[in-house]
Amino acid sequence: MALFFTISFLASVIGAICGIGGGVIIKPTLDLFQLAGVSTISFLSGCTVLAMSCYSVGKGLLANDTGIDLKTGTPLAIGASVGGVLGKQLFTYVMGAASKPDVVGAIQACCLAAITVSTLIYTLKKKTIKTRHMCGTAPCLGIGAALGIMSSFLGIGGGPINLVVLAYFFSMTTKIAAANSLYIILFSQVTSLLSTLITRSVPEFEWAVLALMVLGGVCGGIVGRMANKKLNDQTVDKLFIGIMVVIIAISLYNSVQYIL
Repeated sequence: MALFFTISFLASVIGAICGIGGGVIIKPTLDLFQLAGVSTISFLSGCTVLAMSCYSVGKGLLANDTGIDLKTGTPLAIGASVGGVLGKQLFTYVMGAASKPDVVGAIQACCLAAITVSTLIYTLKKKTIKTRHMCGTAPCLGIGAALGIMSSFLGIGGGPINLVVLAYFFSMTTKIAAANSLYIILFSQVTSLLSTLITRSVPEFEWAVLALMVLGGVCGGIVGRMANKKLNDQTVDKLFIGIMVVIIAISLYNSVQYIL
């Protein structure tokens, strides 16, 4: 039980600082320790990320200190909400089509590793990459939908890809991108959870475990939000790069374990 809380807490601290939600750490780590089935882990991870992002975004809005660009962030978030539902449906379809759950776990692990490697390469080379300034509701909705599909299918909430997309397409700085990423994650996780409840596809889980993980997510959000205010963009970048390396290693290991 303590391991569930510890993982969700530490992941949420890092998630709140970097704007990656925490699910991208929780999901592969729980897979690594094989603490539950694939569907259960995805569900627990999503609920934890929802709790953390709800606190972080809500606290920022109440304090009028979010860094969120509502003109851009809101259509991205709405698009992510739609994408979250589609990603959930995709996950359900793949689970039904797969011969066994481990196959889906391997697919998720491989996809996460590939996305994180691409994100790491971009982050290391971003000073040499010319960013864009996308505007308009339609492009934002489309980009948000793509982010929602990926995050919901992989069960990671948001992940490093959010920061790269926000930095490249909208020229956001690291900390501004982190704030907007959590805003997007909040919307996508709400709709993903509602979709799960409406379709009655909630996997088996222990309420005590869910409570501990949600508590860890909120506590992690509190600590992470405070830390984010004290850290500069360069420090956040270094933490982001370090955690991506860890995620890649765990994801590759998990993919081999699921295949074997």
